[in-house]
Amino acid sequence: MFTDDQNLTEKQKGILAAATELFAEKGFAATSTSEIAKKAGVAEGTIFRHYKSKKDLLLTIVSPTMMRVIGPVVKKDINKVLNKEFTTFEDFIRAMVSNRIEFVKNNIPMLRVVIQELPFHEELKKQAIEHIGNDVFERLREIVRHFQAKGQIIDMHPDTIIRVVASSIFSYIITSYVILPEVDWDEEVEIERIIQVLTNGIAKR
Repeated sequence: MFTDDQNLTEKQKGILAAATELFAEKGFAATSTSEIAKKAGVAEGTIFRHYKSKKDLLLTIVSPTMMRVIGPVVKKDINKVLNKEFTTFEDFIRAMVSNRIEFVKNNIPMLRVVIQELPFHEELKKQAIEHIGNDVFERLREIVRHFQAKGQIIDMHPDTIIRVVASSIFSYIITSYVILPEVDWDEEVEIERIIQVLTNGIAKR
């Protein structure tokens, strides 16, 4: 969560770590500053010496992490797939699913907070678009156009295809690893079903 240039004290790190865990577990609205203080082992007043409000605490957690950790990691991680050449769009989707599952597994607490709070905080939406969305979207458009030129994908606006593919992939991954991790998913079978549905739906005939 933390980088050296943030200049955080050990108390601040403890508060941020406790808040992240509680926000991920209970949600922002249902978490009180007294609970955060208790988990961090500090007095509640200590929190307000460092942070103006609970929302300030949320933005201190998510915004810098999105900028410093999630944004660069998402782009660096996803580029492992985007910079490779694939013979078929199906192979590309399979590699993308595997890549995103690995990323989610390694970032579950923070992603839980982002997923829960993103719809309710305009600041977080702007951060997500600025630090993740624009660059990745343009690379995905290039890939879609490439496979359209090869005659593998229907002639449809690349953004529509990206949204359909991304929502299918992320709905499974987020549900199975963040929302309902206790369900016994057959991952291999589920992934192949997703790929089959996607490739049948967007394949050029």
